[in-house]
Amino acid sequence: QVQLVESGGGLVQAGGSLRLSCTASGRITSYTGIGWFRQAPEKEREFVASITWSDNSTYHTESVRGRFTISTDNAKNTVYLQMNNLKPEDTAVYYCAGTFRMPATIFDYWGQGTQVTVSS
Repeated sequence: QVQLVESGGGLVQAGGSLRLSCTASGRITSYTGIGWFRQAPEKEREFVASITWSDNSTYHTESVRGRFTISTDNAKNTVYLQMNNLKPEDTAVYYCAGTFRMPATIFDYWGQGTQVTVSS
């Protein structure tokens, strides 16, 4: 099983940027797709963005559209989440997850998460 490890979280001021990485222990394209999710304290986990290799499609939830961008570097077996113009409400633990399903809408294999804190 290809494992996923997130990195790149940290503390940033509102309006700042961070780039999260999701690196696979093997070939990341062995998954049909990778998703980014986040969970804020006392809130349910929510979907942020996803990428699917079958048609190279990406999707971003409305609250981050225009600010966050998911991308991939298959040679590095890494999926990125570039986060710009961060807001305090973006504070959460961010997780990446992989799936072997088609369509790639349900994710079964999760990383350990990385904390993102946005100060006002």
